Amino acid sequence: MITVTRSGPLTTVQDLGRPGYAHLGVPRSGALDVPALRRANALVGNPPDAAGLETTLMGCALRFSAAARVAVTGAEAVVKLDKVPVDGVIDVPAGSVLDVGRAIKGVRSYIAVAGGIDVEPVLGSRSTDTLSGLGPAKLTDGATLPVGSARGASLDEGSPADYPEELELGVRLGPRDDWFAQRELFVTPYRISPMSNRIGCRLAGSALTRTRIGELPSEGVLLGAVQVPADGQPLIFLADHPTTGGYPVIGVVDDVTPLAQARPGTTVRFRALH
Repeated sequence: MITVTRSGPLTTVQDLGRPGYAHLGVPRSGALDVPALRRANALVGNPPDAAGLETTLMGCALRFSAAARVAVTGAEAVVKLDKVPVDGVIDVPAGSVLDVGRAIKGVRSYIAVAGGIDVEPVLGSRSTDTLSGLGPAKLTDGATLPVGSARGASLDEGSPADYPEELELGVRLGPRDDWFAQRELFVTPYRISPMSNRIGCRLAGSALTRTRIGELPSEGVLLGAVQVPADGQPLIFLADHPTTGGYPVIGVVDDVTPLAQARPGTTVRFRALH
């Protein structure tokens, strides 16, 4: 069992999500930085779909009641075991406290424990969905988490990601690209707003010009959909996005993974995909 001694501003249980339920109004959810979670799981010998913890900016601290093998990936942060800095795969003795500190680069750290976080799955996933409330609640100080049985040996999977100060995102236009002056999307630099979260990445920059006036009934939206609200500022839907929306979608980003570690103020540019 793990006891949370410092929960941080938003630490949640995440795995690879619950795809296949959008027709029921349930988004995929899951880790925002899937490669980072996969790497953490590989390092402690877990299968790729094992549940771990996703922290946000300020990390968290955990006390382990039994010895455990742990790996921390994702955002660059100082990790301490009983106040002593550590790195790599960490063998945590029973009774020790592991503290994942403030993110120095990136936003989200991923903590994998050999055996995985063994909370009760909902619709086949242990992920916390911050929009619908499915899955376990976000972590609070004093909360406890069960750990499953360790399975295999540690494996290395890939290298840590780089976190650039400017992102270029490929986007496929549609279905409502004819509602806007499309060229503006590709010539305007945007900055990531502090109002971003697991539901969506809000962008700030020159408002997109509407070429068609009117309202839409709610229609389905996907991971990576670029929705344009009334203020003209694009919003990119992330893992906990709603499954329907009433604002027009100008296009869909092909890979939202870089946004998982992009800090507020990061420049975002769009590139057209054909």
